[in-house]
Amino acid sequence: MAWSTPSRERRVLKAGHSSIAVTLPKPWAEAMNLRPGDLVVFDQNNDGTLYLKPAPAPGALAAIAPFVVQARSFDNPGTLRRLIVGAYRAGHDAIEIRTEVPLSPDRAEEVLDAARGLLGVSVVAQEPNRVLLQNFIDPSKYGLPQLVQRMKMILVTFLEEMEEVARRHTRSRRLATLEEEGSKVLALLVRQLFLASRDWSLARRIGSPDPRQLLEWRVVVHSLEELAAMFGEGLSLLNEDATSLSTQTSDSLTAALPEVKAHLKAVVEALMHPSLNLACEVYQQSEQQRSLRIPGPDARRSGTRRAPGVPFTTYFVRRSTTCLELLSGVAIDRAVAAGTETILVEAA
Repeated sequence: MAWSTPSRERRVLKAGHSSIAVTLPKPWAEAMNLRPGDLVVFDQNNDGTLYLKPAPAPGALAAIAPFVVQARSFDNPGTLRRLIVGAYRAGHDAIEIRTEVPLSPDRAEEVLDAARGLLGVSVVAQEPNRVLLQNFIDPSKYGLPQLVQRMKMILVTFLEEMEEVARRHTRSRRLATLEEEGSKVLALLVRQLFLASRDWSLARRIGSPDPRQLLEWRVVVHSLEELAAMFGEGLSLLNEDATSLSTQTSDSLTAALPEVKAHLKAVVEALMHPSLNLACEVYQQSEQQRSLRIPGPDARRSGTRRAPGVPFTTYFVRRSTTCLELLSGVAIDRAVAAGTETILVEAA
């Protein structure tokens, strides 16, 4: 789901005997989840421009009314961005910003940055006192399991980058990219849940056949948000002291991170493929990891965010395990709700 800025120029190609065609930018097509044979629709404007978007699926959810924000001015940085993100997460396709005082260059750039940070969103009209953003994503093409798996891949990459920093004592160059990708996927996950809560047929199409499962999905998304924030913070702290990490610090991290990574994969697997046997197994693993002691003279300390080291390792592993334990509990709930098996669980 990588999103990048494609080249603005495309060569017109001959198609058949009398038709011409233009190829679609690959990053945009991937973000829109387009496949050969899919339909697209376009509108022609008086100035000669075309607006192109994927055609809605049959029975697609009716569009929510545009989200309009009217204010005299926006002086505080960050407010516009959060309003745009909130409207996107709440399921709005059209987001319009109106002001009495023209937007400053900084605030106009903030709007553009907000659009770039959301999958499927583009600025379609920009005036001194008005900006219109439009979402072009078809929600039926983005299943909840698909997005959770994508988020798992991002989290695993975070852990692998942390391990590389600890082993090689060099800064990671992927921190900003991973944070951006994680933010995009999480925002789309929340959006999908909002839309599914309004349309049960959409909920079934994106992987939640029982509307009551949307509550479980919300817990999953919240835990993934916590993990993404924690992993981003961890990688940032390691980057700060990459060249001065002690041998003890490196050893503790390279020993702990693979276990966290393996457990993360097992928990997501249990979530995506409900099985009571597997869910109980990963839950017991969470319980065992929570009681593990990280070797080192400061292992009894609760940890600190101020600097990496053994306390940081302890803090990181414990927080990760807490989130994964919550997710493994949801995996048990999903397996029990499926009600497809009876197993013998060993006594604790």
